[in-house]
Amino acid sequence: MKSHVVKRSIVVEGHKTSVSLEDEFWNALKEIAAERRETLSELVGQIDGGRTHGNLSSSIRLFVLQHFRMKSTQDA
Repeated sequence: MKSHVVKRSIVVEGHKTSVSLEDEFWNALKEIAAERRETLSELVGQIDGGRTHGNLSSSIRLFVLQHFRMKSTQDA
């Protein structure tokens, strides 16, 4: 299955920005936001505020990866 990177617009702290993510990462991000009862913009704002290097798209991918890694160790 081939996953395509899609550029998506989102408002973060009142500023419109865009991120390039595969559908799987975008859907996972929405799932995490729903679990946390946050908007997608709030969650992306937190990710953006906490990143130390790299671009926002990469930071989102790493956040999603870390979230599911932590979740899998809790379920084990």
